[in-house]
Amino acid sequence: MIEPHLQLEKNEQENQVRPVSLADFIGQKDLVENLRSFLKAASIRKEPLDHILLSGPPGLGKTTLARIVAQETGARFSQVTAPNIKRPGDLAKILSGLSTHDVLFIDEIHRLPVAAEELLYGAMEDRTIDIAVGDAVLANSVQITLPPFTLVGATTRPGDLTAPLRDRFGIKFHLEFYEEDDLIKIIERASKLWKIPAEKNATRAIARRARSTPRIALHLLRRVWDYALAESESLTKAVTEEAAKAAFERMHIDAEGMTKLDRQLLLTIANHYQGGPVGLKPLSSILAEDLATLEDFVEPYLVRRAFIRRTPRGRVLTKDAFQHLGLKPTGDVSLFDILR
Repeated sequence: MIEPHLQLEKNEQENQVRPVSLADFIGQKDLVENLRSFLKAASIRKEPLDHILLSGPPGLGKTTLARIVAQETGARFSQVTAPNIKRPGDLAKILSGLSTHDVLFIDEIHRLPVAAEELLYGAMEDRTIDIAVGDAVLANSVQITLPPFTLVGATTRPGDLTAPLRDRFGIKFHLEFYEEDDLIKIIERASKLWKIPAEKNATRAIARRARSTPRIALHLLRRVWDYALAESESLTKAVTEEAAKAAFERMHIDAEGMTKLDRQLLLTIANHYQGGPVGLKPLSSILAEDLATLEDFVEPYLVRRAFIRRTPRGRVLTKDAFQHLGLKPTGDVSLFDILR
């Protein structure tokens, strides 16, 4: 369990490097340009921005963008995670506490309970909610009118959203994985704010192993700095490429950003299933790893790196994966890749 003062310090460190305006936001160029136009138009009309749905893998900046929307409009920002909303009354209490032009951010919105989601329909469309007052047969329905507000929903699984909820978002953005050059800019900005001296080659080594994700890049920067401090015992010595690579070796992160769990997954498919196809459930059992972790954190990067392919029959390894593992391709997978 994380001690409260350590958790507070961690949050302060993250907030220190979190962009507070679109001008500071690095990457997602098309999204940022479109959002800037929508914000300007809403300001001219003197209306709240339309409801926004942000989708994409974890760590790409969905929460940061929601905060920026509030900052750019001068609105109050409220945040809640969908699994913490157990009953419709929980959501009704949050909605009834909103003020004019507030920004409400619901993370993991695909995990909203059905009853709470249905309550949200009226709030988004008509700015009204119906709540029951009283018990059993004596209960009455009371309609509450809400002030104009902007709902920002974030999801890592847009396919799990129901069509009625998805259709009520007027603005939909999908966040893409980051290019290496953008990650380098993010790392360099963070190193200045955190006062971490790092050489150019070191930041590039970190960016290459960050799995195209800013959150991972920032975490790796701090861990590399930890190792550099522990080895040099000097607060002024810069993080070199050699120091970074030594840190990655101790963390079992290879040049492609693959972790020990990534390699275990690939090796399991190669050795137990001759390269596949195989579903994630049996892999989850063999690795003793949560299925959601494999689906949301491990597999997306391996698919992006072309180490795994999704097929109707399951996951299969590509020839690139066998080469990376130093194994000889086997079965239909190697033939499929050779002929592609």
